[in-house]
Amino acid sequence: MAEVLSSAAAAVGVTGQRNALSLPSAQRYVVVLVDGLGSRLLREVAGYAPTLRAAQSLGELDAAFPSTTSVSLSCLGTGRAPGRHGMLGYDVLEPARDRVVNMLGNWPADLDPVAWQPAPTVLERAAAEVDTATVSAPRFESSSLTRAALRGGRFVGAHGVHARTAGTLEQLREGRRGLVYFYWDELDKTGHRQGWRSDDWLRALEDLDSALRRLVTRLPANTRVLLTADHGMVDVAPEHRVDVSAHPGLMRGIRHTAGEPRAVQLHLVPDEDPRVVARRWQEHFGDAVWTATRQDLARGEYFGADPDPDLLARAGDVWVLGREELALYDVSRQGTRPMNMVGQHGSLTDRERFVPALLW
Repeated sequence: MAEVLSSAAAAVGVTGQRNALSLPSAQRYVVVLVDGLGSRLLREVAGYAPTLRAAQSLGELDAAFPSTTSVSLSCLGTGRAPGRHGMLGYDVLEPARDRVVNMLGNWPADLDPVAWQPAPTVLERAAAEVDTATVSAPRFESSSLTRAALRGGRFVGAHGVHARTAGTLEQLREGRRGLVYFYWDELDKTGHRQGWRSDDWLRALEDLDSALRRLVTRLPANTRVLLTADHGMVDVAPEHRVDVSAHPGLMRGIRHTAGEPRAVQLHLVPDEDPRVVARRWQEHFGDAVWTATRQDLARGEYFGADPDPDLLARAGDVWVLGREELALYDVSRQGTRPMNMVGQHGSLTDRERFVPALLW
């Protein structure tokens, strides 16, 4: 995921960027990020998406770990692995104030997104050399995630799929090198509400495919479109959505919960042994989960090579990852509303982890 936008920037001639995906050079690139479009999901429903099916496939890419929007978009935007940008989940611990912060919204007023993630973004570097724009829903222009990991260039806000496609085409100026980042979140929202196997999700996929057809058939010369996603999704039945706060034995020694329902992060009280806690959770949920300590994950380079120790302090001491179709909630912290979501992601299953790379 960290190689997508940087490869496109290199392909239009931005210096200092590595074309790790070996993209063909062009005057202009549009990078389309479809929230929630896992490659294994797309493979099953490709008949509903002829434009996607006809694209040149560059193979599957790995989403970030954990496989969730705030982490993958930060990898995309910074060109860095999670252990080098520090956006390590949906909810993340801020160690300095010992509080859990939601990375997608409602950041505390005293937490500066640029201070939280100060590294220059790919879009900032690109804007110094080529025409650079983001096309997305207007509400994302001043979001904390945008300011932390996707700042740079001009922001073009557009409501609806047709307006966003038209807005993207307007940014592709003949005779100028350019990079456009185009974000599409409707598919993910539908998946969370109805599940990716629902008729509503398939209709959202057809809308996406129709919009992409309009985009790729109207491109100016020497322009390419690269599409990928931030994660896939699994559907979790109501009986497999579990309130862990209702099990006092599980919560013993835990100071904070964070992360997401399929990648729960446990921050422990001082002197609590992470391996003991991991073993307790593994024994309770059995083969339905994987458990690991932060040190295990760092050694395995799940956060990337050479993670920053100060940034890793934001990660949970223990991680509980859904292996089967299971979602874990701390209702004492989150309330019951999140338990209504059908589609979930965050873990390491193929449906969540693998995303497409399609080229027109």
